[in-house]
Amino acid sequence: MKNSNVIKTQLFSTLPAGLRDELIDVFQSINTNYIQGRFEPSELNGGKLCEVIYTILKGYTDGNYPDRATKPSNMVVACQQLEQTSSTFPRSIRIQIPRILLGLYEIRNNRGVGHVGGDVNPNIMDATCVLYMSKWLVSELIRIFHNVTIKEAESLVDAIMQRLSPQIWEIDGSHRVLDTSLSYKDQTLLLLYHLTFSPSESELCNWLEHSNPSVYRSSILKQLHKKRLIEYTITKVSLSPIGIKYTEKNLICA
Repeated sequence: MKNSNVIKTQLFSTLPAGLRDELIDVFQSINTNYIQGRFEPSELNGGKLCEVIYTILKGYTDGNYPDRATKPSNMVVACQQLEQTSSTFPRSIRIQIPRILLGLYEIRNNRGVGHVGGDVNPNIMDATCVLYMSKWLVSELIRIFHNVTIKEAESLVDAIMQRLSPQIWEIDGSHRVLDTSLSYKDQTLLLLYHLTFSPSESELCNWLEHSNPSVYRSSILKQLHKKRLIEYTITKVSLSPIGIKYTEKNLICA
């Protein structure tokens, strides 16, 4: 998988750079805050995402995009007006995305996030709803704007959804695991979880500063592969679903 920064510059190339950057930056903020357990700002950013995506939909149907996102005076009415646009536009643009936007905006406004007096306080359940609604929305935009399959769109979204960990430090192109008390096995899994691309064996060995590449290969990578925690070749190492589950359960800081 390509580096996330490369993918970001290639996505939504038909949009003004400011509008494209707002979309991706707000989406990444939702993900970052969720991972760090900061549910209120994660949910607040869900509202911002609605405003950015509404601006994109309006520009799509009008044939002219503004440089930056704007907030409609009434989100409900604005989304309902999109449903009245020409049926030559994709149904997702006119109906499906706008209706999801309204559900997401409702959480931001009336669940104790945007204003005092909501029914509930910010919580993991609502934040999880915001995260996955946001992922669906961005995936759908990618599917439409780039004419790709749903699976391909999901893969691109995963590439820009940073899996952040306070145990990882990125410096000058290197990725360091700060908790050196972890075994090399766990450091490898934690590093793979953090990355949005599949590194080579030599990159992992260098970043973890293992003293013996052949031992690292035989004792760590091949053993993790055997247990199906990773998929391993010399040129590409990827975390498996089992590896993701293990890492999230045992290695991610709360």
